[in-house]
Amino acid sequence: MSLDLESISEATSGAIGALLSTTILYPLDTCKTKYQAEVRAHGKQKYRNLTDVLWEALSKGGFLSLYQGLGTKNLQSFISQFVYFYGYSYFKRLYIEKSGSKSIGTKANLVIAAAAGACTAIVTQPLDTASSKMQTSAFGKSKGLLQTLTDGTWCEAFDGLGISLLLTSNPSIQYTVFDQLKQRLLKANQNKTDKGSSSESLSALSAFVLGAVSKSIATVLTYPAIRCKVMIQAADPNDDEATKAKQRSRKTVSRVICAIWRKEGALGFFKGLHAQILKTVLSSALLLMIKEKITATTWILILAIRRSLLLTRGRLKSP
Repeated sequence: MSLDLESISEATSGAIGALLSTTILYPLDTCKTKYQAEVRAHGKQKYRNLTDVLWEALSKGGFLSLYQGLGTKNLQSFISQFVYFYGYSYFKRLYIEKSGSKSIGTKANLVIAAAAGACTAIVTQPLDTASSKMQTSAFGKSKGLLQTLTDGTWCEAFDGLGISLLLTSNPSIQYTVFDQLKQRLLKANQNKTDKGSSSESLSALSAFVLGAVSKSIATVLTYPAIRCKVMIQAADPNDDEATKAKQRSRKTVSRVICAIWRKEGALGFFKGLHAQILKTVLSSALLLMIKEKITATTWILILAIRRSLLLTRGRLKSP
C-alpha cells in the first residue's frame, strides 16, 4: 500500500499547530489543571480562583514552575494531533473509496471524527496521565516523565481512559451545534436580503464566533467528565507511600463523583469551567490558525523530501 502523503501532510501540520498552541497557553493550562484537581476539604479550599494558583507558583517555584511538565505535554499534543489528523484524513479517504461518493455526510463525518478520537485517546493515554500528574505536583517538585510513569503500575498509566473515550463526543457535539447555528444564521441572512438565493459560506468573523460558541456549548455539556478525569489523574498531595496507596484505591470514577457531590455539591462538577472554556477556545483557534498557515509549506516540504528519496534510490540502483 502506497504512502498517504496527503494524510501525513495534514497530520504534520496539525501536530505542529498543537505544539505551538500548547506552549503558548501552557501557564494557563497549568493553573487551570491545579484548580480543577483541588476538592474542598472541611469547608475550606486552597484556591479561590486561578489568580491564587498563579501567585503560589510565582512565590514557591518562580515563573518557570508554570511550565513543569511542558515537555511531556508537548510530546502528548504532538503525537495526539498527528494520530488524530492522520486517522481522520485516512478514515475519510477510506470511506470515500469504499462508498464511491464524492463527499461525506454529517453523520459519517461524526463517526469518522469519533473513531479518530478514540484511536488518539488509546495511544496517548499514558502521556496524558503523566502530564496531569506533573502539572498537579507541588510547584518546583515535579518529577520527570520516566519516573512519573514508573512510579505506578502499567494499569495506572491508563487512568481515566474510559472518560477520555467518552470525551471523544466533544467534537461531535461541537460540530453538530456549529452546523445548526450556521444554518440558522444563513437562513436569517437570506430572509433579511429577501432574495431567493443566499451565500453558503460564513464570513471569517461569523465563523470564528460560531466556532467559539459551539465549542463552549460542547465544553459545558462534557465538563463534569473533564473535571472527574483531571481528579483521577492528579498527583497525590504528598510523597508518603502508604498514603499514596490508600488514595490510589479511591481514585475511581464513582468515588470521585461521590467526593465532589459530598464536599462541593452539584456546582462542584463545574468548578473551573470558565478557565476550561477560555483555554479550549483559545487553543482551538490558535491550532487551526497555525495549521492553515503552515499546511501548504508542509506539503511542499514532504513532496521535496519524497522527490529527494526517489532520486537517491534511482542513483543507488543505477550501475
